[in-house]
This record gives sequence, structure tokens and C-alpha cells, in this order.
Amino acid sequence: MEPAVRATLLETIETQRFGCEMSGSELYSTILRFVADDVEAGGPAAGLLEPVAEAPFGDAVILRFLAALHLLVLDGRAPGLAAHYPSVGGTPGRGLAAALRSAAVEHREEIALRLTQGVQTNEVGRSAALLGGYLEAARLGLPLRVLEVGASAGLNLLFDRYRYLGSAGRAFGPGDSPLVFDRPWPFGVPDLDVPLAVHERRGSDIAPVDVTTVEGRLRLRSFVWGDQLDRLTRLDGALTVAAADPPVVDRAPAPEWLREQLAIAQRGCTTVVAHSIMFQYLSDDGRREMLAAIDAAGRAATPDAPFAWLRLEPGGDQAELRLTAWPGGTTHLLAKSSYHGPPVVWLAPEGGVLKAPR
Repeated sequence: MEPAVRATLLETIETQRFGCEMSGSELYSTILRFVADDVEAGGPAAGLLEPVAEAPFGDAVILRFLAALHLLVLDGRAPGLAAHYPSVGGTPGRGLAAALRSAAVEHREEIALRLTQGVQTNEVGRSAALLGGYLEAARLGLPLRVLEVGASAGLNLLFDRYRYLGSAGRAFGPGDSPLVFDRPWPFGVPDLDVPLAVHERRGSDIAPVDVTTVEGRLRLRSFVWGDQLDRLTRLDGALTVAAADPPVVDRAPAPEWLREQLAIAQRGCTTVVAHSIMFQYLSDDGRREMLAAIDAAGRAATPDAPFAWLRLEPGGDQAELRLTAWPGGTTHLLAKSSYHGPPVVWLAPEGGVLKAPR
């Protein structure tokens, strides 16, 4: 590997390692230290990662690598590595580096293939932030038409089928939901009493995951970090909800799909375009096209067919939930959260930011 290429790759690994450390994953932080050492030594990880060494950080190739390893652990094909993963009952310890190298050698072809496939982290914890935005949109007094781009398996489209517990006995969502968020808002709480009805929900993704298949569920679990059991528990609860009524996710690029969906007039409901931690995966042209479609829909909004853009996207070391609503086009910062969901700091004022027209 050329020295300049190696330096670029090591910088990408360290950036991701720091992100894992800051997000509480000691296992993945340790693994990426070993991966960096292996790259320096020209070992099997170096050979696997060299073809993607100069990919932009937004392509998340290191997360793809970690997910490929976790998949081998989850389906039982890397028992030596599995001994170190809490997700399957293991405990990180001595021998992790050797087990990592063995898995990289034994499963080289599959890991290389997984490195060419995009990230599919359908992080359902983000629904704890997104819910507040949907409740704000519901203040306009109309049922919601929810269009999610970059929806992966569509689990966050089912946000209203999860249970959210607030303070003073307040709650939102079905009491028998398999997924319960227990006070995910440590500071501030959205108004959980706002009436909310979903008229339509639909998503798009360039490579949607089918939650009705064993392969699809396993792929989603592989992208959850192997020592973050609370995230796995949330995902498993959401998969149980989805099994009863799988969400509709079309296989289509975001800009084209969005233009087609927004061209369909829907009066008597509020159309909400939503996305979470996906904007970075679009090309520059894709971002411009998507923003143009949103802007056009905003200009066409009327009081009986309002339009809202809800997004949970990076804002420094945290994710920020922002809502722009038309007519008017005003933008509000509603909340900040971790990239994987709770804790969510609710920032919108009591009484909300949107009002139904009189």
C-alpha cells in the first residue's frame, strides 16, 4: 500500500474509532485499534481495506467492515471472534486481535463483498427524536402523509406504533407495543397529548431491507454495534412490530422517488418528508435534486395541503432535529440527540412551534 494511501486509511480508521469511543462502544474502539495496527503491519485487514482506503468518510467503509465482522459473529461462522461479542453472550478479552485476524483471513471474500455494499443502520432509536417532529406537524390539525427517504427497512416509518413514556404518567403509543422508550427525554418533553393520525406512510431506499426475511433481519442486526445491547433490544422490538404489518419501502433513488411522490396531490393531510442520518450518503447532485424537490413542494403548499420537512442530521458532535413547515417556510430546531437516539434533549417551547390555521 502506498504511504499516502495508508495515511488516508489510518486517518479514516482513527476518526471512526474516536466516534465509537465517544458513543460508548469500547469493543469497537478496541477492534479499530487492532485494525489500525494490522494496516500498519500490512496484515489481512490492510489487504481488505486497501481498495476502499481513499473513499470519503461519508461512505462509512469502516462501519461496513465492522458490520461484516458482526454478521459472521451473529450467524455463528466466526466462533473465535464471537467469544468477544456481548451481542452473542461473549466478553471482550485477550485473544481478540488474533480472532479478528483469523476471521479476516478465513472470510476474506465475503468481507470484501460486504465492503462494496452500503450501510443499512435502520436505527429505530431515532424515532424517539422524530416522534416530537411528527407531533409538531400534527398540530396543524390534519392527518399525516409520511414520506421517508433513505428508509432502509422502514422501521422508523412505524414510529406511532411504539410506546413512549414521558413524565407524570404521560405517554404516547400503544400500551402493548413490543418496543417501549422509557423517558428518552431527560430535559424537556414534547407534547405527547397532541392527536396524531397517519393517513399514509411510505419510504424509499436504494437497497431496502426486507424485514420479513431472516437474511434481512440479520443484516440489520449486524449494523448494530456488538456491545450496545440496548440498541439491539430496541431493534428486536421494532422488528416484532414490523412483522405484523411490514412497512412499504420502494427501491428507488431519493430524488427521483421524492419528485414522483410529491407530484401526487394530497389535500386534507399534511405531507411530511423525513430522513435521519442519510443526507451524507447522497452525491452532491443528489442533494441538490432532493432539496429542489422539497423547495418546490414547499412553494406549492396551501393551508389545506401543508408540507413539512423533518430531518435528524449531524450537527457537530450531536444530531439535530429540525422542522421546516409551509406555507411560510419557517425552520425550527426542535431537539438534539445522540446519533443513535436517546437521550433526546427537547428544545422546542412548551405549546409547540406550529399552529393550526383558523
